[in-house]
Amino acid sequence: MTRKNGLTYAEAGVDIDAGNALVERIKPAAKSTDRPGVMAGLGGFGALFDLKAAGYDDPVLVAATDGVGTKLRIAIDTGVYGGIGVDLVAMCANDLVCQGAEPLFFLDYFATGKLEVEAAATIIEGIARGCAGSGAALIGGETAEMPGMYAQGDFDLAGFAVGAVNRGAELPAGVSEGDVLLGLASSGVHSNGYSLVRRIVEQSGLGWDAPAPFADGTLGEALLTPTRLYVKPALAAIRAGGVHALAHITGGGLTENLPRVLPDGLGAHIDLGAWTLPPVFGWLAKEGGLEQGEMLKTFNAGIGMVLAVDAGQADEIAGLLVEAGETVHRIGHVAGGQGVHYDGALTA
Repeated sequence: MTRKNGLTYAEAGVDIDAGNALVERIKPAAKSTDRPGVMAGLGGFGALFDLKAAGYDDPVLVAATDGVGTKLRIAIDTGVYGGIGVDLVAMCANDLVCQGAEPLFFLDYFATGKLEVEAAATIIEGIARGCAGSGAALIGGETAEMPGMYAQGDFDLAGFAVGAVNRGAELPAGVSEGDVLLGLASSGVHSNGYSLVRRIVEQSGLGWDAPAPFADGTLGEALLTPTRLYVKPALAAIRAGGVHALAHITGGGLTENLPRVLPDGLGAHIDLGAWTLPPVFGWLAKEGGLEQGEMLKTFNAGIGMVLAVDAGQADEIAGLLVEAGETVHRIGHVAGGQGVHYDGALTA
């Protein structure tokens, strides 16, 4: 009998040593996100978190999971990975705060065909920056090297966030007719609508390395501007009182997301002249020939988060948000009816 040569996992395409090297590389980034409640570092079979140490005696847990959609395709095609991890955290943490919850910890899932340590570390270090910016600890994750599942250079990302809110303080609550709607400016397209973005760019004939028609730098870099983190300013506003609801303006735009936080029988009236459409959206609308309704249902159109607040406290809350670094627009009010009603037109 002849014996076959002994195979190794590495010869099958999985490099355990590279995975271990990545864990060591990202430990300082994860450590930089430590907060009260964290009980252990990376490396265990599970991650421990102490709610009492985080200051909660009677918490309600809130969980969210998300990805960044086909924005990943632009990151992969350009090799610009620095901000995509921030996007991942923002998509989850901005959702949690809409329930009135403080993000506590975050876990990521990174999957690729062949692990490139430098690229993966850059992405996860971006995740750590997003966690630090939202007050969450990066306490664990999974790096999956799966040869044959992904084309060379391709990868996928998913994020999982857990937060807490004291029992009885959950949002939305108390939304009523006459509440003022405060819109917080977005940093750009954020992480929704990129299938349409990519189609428009293809139609324009521009490459990712072409100068951006609407911003400094290349088109790829401009479209990879990370999603804005609203968590800390939003929590400060909630704790000040008078905030009845928050809506994270993601896929579906203002049209689909605002009704999610309004009670039956109430709708939103929005003055489209209350803010100016950011240049990236003006370019997308012109290049793609997009109608206003399509813009408002696909993109955030310059408003990344909306707060429904008590009319008598609207100016105070707006001032607090401005002090926290937000650009605030008074975009409308809650009224009887249902859905979102628009007055005027978007202007670039």
